[in-house]
Amino acid sequence: MSADARLEALKAWLAGLYPQCPFHLAPASADASFRRYFRVSGLESGSLIVMDAPPDREDTAPFRDVAQRLARADIRVPAIRAADIDQGFLLLEDLGRETYLEAFSYRDPAPLMEAAVDTLVRMQSGTETEGLPEYDRDLLMRELALFPDWYLARERGIDVPGEERELLESLFRELCDRALAQPRVFVHRDFMPRNLMASHPAPGVIDFQDAVLGPISYDPVCLFMDAFHSFPAATVQAGLSRFHRQALAAGLPVPHSRSDFLDDCRWMAVHRHLKVIGIFARIAHRDGKPHYLSDVPRFFAYLRQAAAAEPALRPLQSLIERWSPGAARGASA
Repeated sequence: MSADARLEALKAWLAGLYPQCPFHLAPASADASFRRYFRVSGLESGSLIVMDAPPDREDTAPFRDVAQRLARADIRVPAIRAADIDQGFLLLEDLGRETYLEAFSYRDPAPLMEAAVDTLVRMQSGTETEGLPEYDRDLLMRELALFPDWYLARERGIDVPGEERELLESLFRELCDRALAQPRVFVHRDFMPRNLMASHPAPGVIDFQDAVLGPISYDPVCLFMDAFHSFPAATVQAGLSRFHRQALAAGLPVPHSRSDFLDDCRWMAVHRHLKVIGIFARIAHRDGKPHYLSDVPRFFAYLRQAAAAEPALRPLQSLIERWSPGAARGASA
């Protein structure tokens, strides 16, 4: 079904739910997947959000499952008001119009991020994980493979020679080993400012359908080393340290040593940075959304910082410089 045909079907479904209310639809947010979101206004009960998830592309079952888990943990997530599973439509509570990312343009980020850390600790300590997909080696490696397959080969046209490929594969194995050695908790997988709604007293949490059971440092890394906003290095260190203190107090299985936890974060961050570069290149080339590539330099900056701080990552430095967006295209040197 075409996008326009789905939109007409969506309107017909809503008209059946609200036969006496002339409603209006407007785009509510952009999404990197095949899902679309619209804000439904004109209802007596106030505005709502409707998700359009084409069943042949997106399964709403994980969203519905994780929403229930998070709600039971007292995390503010959109309540599901109605659903048509066969058509892939969900009618959701509207948590507001402003994300953290938007609020950063005129509000002090510090109190917002403190509230986000509070929510993250509560989410990790209180959310049921039984039956969640596991962040296992296969998934970790599939994510890393996006970097050479979509960014290096497709976006940059780089044919990585044997010695450099061996170095990259060795790095991938080490990244996976370190991730798998961490204690496992509920992992949102995109717990970042664009997926937090600026509400009071706690942020609303959205885009949680890809949650897994995985490394405890993953979501803190997402929060402070964001895909679309760069915090000063001192803010990142302070934020991760704050999370570490609160996690220890809550009985979460973080390393007792703050230094050890920050090391875990550094290695986990390298995995995420490489993965997201690959994802953004895939979105650009497969899905026709090239604007995502404008944020790729941010991730190379993160990678440079990690390589400079971790001796075991130093071999990555020269590769980063040759593969970064400003370097010459073509075969690797």
